[in-house]
Amino acid sequence: MSVPEEFDTDVLIVGLGPMGATTALALATYGIKVHAISRQNWLADTPRAHITNLRAAEVLRSLGIEEEIKQQATPWEWMGDTLFTTSLMGPEIARMRTWGTGDDRSGDYLRASPSSMVDIPQTLVEPILVNAAARRGAVISFNTEYRSSVQDADGVTVTLANRLTGVVYTQRVRYLVGADGAKSRVMQDAGLSVEGELARAGTVYAQFKGELGQYVAHRPSILNWIVNTDAAVGEIGLGLLRAVSPWDEWIAGWGFDITKGDPDLTHETAIARIRAYVGDPDFEPEIVSVGPWYVNEAYAPTYSAGRIFCGGDATHRHPPSSGLGSNTCIQDAFNLAWKLAYVIDGVAAPALLDSYTDERAPVGRQIVERANQSRRDYAPIREALAADQTGGASGLEKLREPTPAGARARRALEKAIELKNQEFNAQGTEMNQRYTSAAVIPDEDAVEEVWLRDRGLYVQPTTRPGAKIPHAWLVGKDGRRVSTLDIVGEGALTLITGLTGGAWAAAAARLDHPRLRVIVIGEPGVEDLYFEWQRSREVEEDGAVLVRPDGVVAWRSFVGATDADEASTKLEDVLAHVLGARVLAPTN
Repeated sequence: MSVPEEFDTDVLIVGLGPMGATTALALATYGIKVHAISRQNWLADTPRAHITNLRAAEVLRSLGIEEEIKQQATPWEWMGDTLFTTSLMGPEIARMRTWGTGDDRSGDYLRASPSSMVDIPQTLVEPILVNAAARRGAVISFNTEYRSSVQDADGVTVTLANRLTGVVYTQRVRYLVGADGAKSRVMQDAGLSVEGELARAGTVYAQFKGELGQYVAHRPSILNWIVNTDAAVGEIGLGLLRAVSPWDEWIAGWGFDITKGDPDLTHETAIARIRAYVGDPDFEPEIVSVGPWYVNEAYAPTYSAGRIFCGGDATHRHPPSSGLGSNTCIQDAFNLAWKLAYVIDGVAAPALLDSYTDERAPVGRQIVERANQSRRDYAPIREALAADQTGGASGLEKLREPTPAGARARRALEKAIELKNQEFNAQGTEMNQRYTSAAVIPDEDAVEEVWLRDRGLYVQPTTRPGAKIPHAWLVGKDGRRVSTLDIVGEGALTLITGLTGGAWAAAAARLDHPRLRVIVIGEPGVEDLYFEWQRSREVEEDGAVLVRPDGVVAWRSFVGATDADEASTKLEDVLAHVLGARVLAPTN
């Protein structure tokens, strides 16, 4: 009789950025033994990523930390009066309502989700994620360096080093997750690579402290674009003042020509830039750091090799434009974690893990292309402000001319600003993902989805398999509203049906699957008193919608089954398909 192999932990995660920390939190929440490491002494030391979009907020909501995030974040209503100006003190060129805060878009954002967009820097997000993971049982190790890994049919042997003591040791784990950023050693060792262009453009970011509320509090925004001759360098050709913490912590950004070597990173140059952007030659910023950042346009076609899985910045490398970075990292983690948990617990076959690449790699490529296109889309703004071929006026002077040329410039600028909705009000880009994999069963005789409005700008809620379950308000047992997103998740597969869908409920009870639960809309605690679910479910009341732990619809039946026997047979086949072609007995 063979002795079962002993593992030091089920999953080792390398990296504690948004992807690694979210994976650790989700796995710990699902009861999986997880060890997450960072070679650093602590977490993010710069406020890099900051936008938290609706889908990422929903993930954080499902993991039980949304309220903690909101308490430390800049609220949605302060995010969006994006400014284009000669300086904070100087004449304005344009304003744009962004991140869904405008009168014409706020309803779209409110209808699409129970959550809210917020702005919170990575320096605050990572401690919340890591602390929550540790509270739920994850083992967290700092000053721990990943050295190498070797995998076999049964597990992965990982070599680590304690950076404080110099001790080198190994851990034997079932699965390894590489969330170690754009220079991922885990990815390299696994034989995975990215496609595209690295370091195609450059930006200098200067982090500083200084009270600027008198210039911005009346038009609150996290982004202020500076249009002046000092800023007209690089691909974007505009300067940036980003509010990290309203309104006394900031980042100033400006482009540089990478063909001319390293940029000037002196504090003196940074102070001069900041003063020009503010418009006050006497402003005294407290410089925290100055450093270059290089623009990448690269993505991985494959996210895994055997028992090694990568995600986050390791697999999609792009500029911060469109605010898609940490949001995509968080969603990578949410997609992967439940699949690892199901396979480790023995309720799914290892084949389920193949769906991770199938589902997330297309999203990674999409956001890399979108973020880089958003940078390129600043060109029409520069063109609208440029002098014409006759050498006439340019910039603010041109826009204010009471002449036909001035009218043409104003129309051109309006059109250029309108294009930026694809960056700053792109709710569809953030939420319209459609997964295609073996973990999703398409409708029988499925027809291609017809997009009724611009797919990048507008959310199209649907229960089509592969899409996120639509948000609809229900009424709970205490009379309070509860979202459809709140009745799924928690590591479970959720079968949703209606009061006349008794055959599905009976079938689920008969199967007694360890991860399957049933929600009957209309019963006490989940009453559809607003009829929002009835309008959005796209199946009959006696039909069924099967939702995965990550909130994605895995399968649906438009109509009810004739009896519990028929429903049981169908449901058993569906579960076997979604969970990797066969369902195994739990091992714990």
